[in-house]
Amino acid sequence: MTKVAFLGLGVMGYPMAGHLQAKGHDVTVYNRTAAKAEKWVAQHGGAMAATPREAAEGADIVFACVGNDDDLRGVCTGADGAFAGMSKGAIFVDHTTVSAAVTRELFAAAEALGLGFVDAPVSGGQAGAENGVLSVMCGGVQEQYDTAEPVIASYARICRRIGDSGAGQMTKMCNQIAIAGLVQGLSEALHFAEKAGLDGASVVEVISQGAAGSWQMSNRYQTMIDDHFEHGFAVDWMRKDLGICLSTADETGASLPVTALVDQFYKDVQKMGGGRWDTSSLIKRLRAAG
Repeated sequence: MTKVAFLGLGVMGYPMAGHLQAKGHDVTVYNRTAAKAEKWVAQHGGAMAATPREAAEGADIVFACVGNDDDLRGVCTGADGAFAGMSKGAIFVDHTTVSAAVTRELFAAAEALGLGFVDAPVSGGQAGAENGVLSVMCGGVQEQYDTAEPVIASYARICRRIGDSGAGQMTKMCNQIAIAGLVQGLSEALHFAEKAGLDGASVVEVISQGAAGSWQMSNRYQTMIDDHFEHGFAVDWMRKDLGICLSTADETGASLPVTALVDQFYKDVQKMGGGRWDTSSLIKRLRAAG
């Protein structure tokens, strides 16, 4: 199969790297906290490296799933960065949700070194990563995408190239914009049901089969009713992503009034101590208001 490296073993990267190893690829992992990499190797096999550069040496494809723009630059560039260890013709695939600006910056830096760079943010959350059914939206050179896509398929339900460098990140912004409004709408619907004395589960059973149905409704309504918010994507990360969306909207001239409003609602949740709650915790804000 393919010799690959995977940089970043968080709640998404850890299972994604595991799927690569399970599909027969030769995987070397790197994580800032070495104990996580040691645990991964003990569970899945493969190898670990002390730096991104060491992990990338000899790899045909280097994957990354880290935190933000600065984290991504950190694992790509510098003496210990992956770019320094990659051979010409190797491809870097970034699954981090970052700005399109840093994506294009690193695409140019990789190109200057004779390397490929595909931006490939994902959607589907922790459960999607664990079950290998992520949606992957990509930007970059067609030939480089074509090389990477069969390997990405190890943990993807769907993987598509949307356009040139940055198009994957722009598509992920569309994803987060859509989710923000959906979760707020679902929160208000369930809150209204509670105030009206209706059984929330019965309400959802009916309305989920009509035009109101969504992934958020099907997968989050019960935990929202139960006031349980330890599932999936954290509010802190969502605010990071919505900040990227709003900043990019300013640059492009797009109008995102609902996204801007929901971003402030998530800020309220953070003030409630909910930065690590999952994104469906918007309903907590409504309940706290009375």
